[in-house]
Amino acid sequence: MSMKKNSILTIIAVVLAGGFVFVVSGLTGSRISAQKADPKPMPDVITLAKEAKLGQVTFDHKKHTGGTYTIDQSGAIACIACHHTARPAADIVKFPPLKTAWPADRTTTLTAELYAKDPAGAGANACRDCHARTGDKPKLLDAIPEVKHEGSAAVISLNNQQAYHRTCAGCHTEVKKTVPTTKGPTTTQCTMCHKKSA
Repeated sequence: MSMKKNSILTIIAVVLAGGFVFVVSGLTGSRISAQKADPKPMPDVITLAKEAKLGQVTFDHKKHTGGTYTIDQSGAIACIACHHTARPAADIVKFPPLKTAWPADRTTTLTAELYAKDPAGAGANACRDCHARTGDKPKLLDAIPEVKHEGSAAVISLNNQQAYHRTCAGCHTEVKKTVPTTKGPTTTQCTMCHKKSA
């Protein structure tokens, strides 16, 4: 009888231990699922040009991507307007002088929905990952990208300063053409964006 009693107690202990492991792993799995379901949101504001002589730029990411600001009054500015490497290489070749998709085998185009589903896998790299400061090596490329200047043989190194100014000023110029009443800065109104910190 005592051997039978010990066997029953052993079986009960094994069942309880198995149930405990099942419950704990279920709770841990739920916590992990909850973390994946709650992705890191896109930043509302990004500070650029922290070391610029004219002062830093506070870029309102939310207004640019949320429809408050628009290029042609058609709605939100697409993520790939700035994150131009975040689309398949077959699409990029349609927009010279752009050449690089990141990663090179990319099959998706960055959108707010794609980012919301998988922030880490969406491929929204920072500008400086490719457009490093002069003298620095970019994080994702072997060298800072270069392009030939429009209408000449001059080669421009698209360091972070060149890339920001070409992208931002180019977009603001387009906005002025399509929405003449815009209050957005022109290419000569630098201090509308650059502000010296107190």
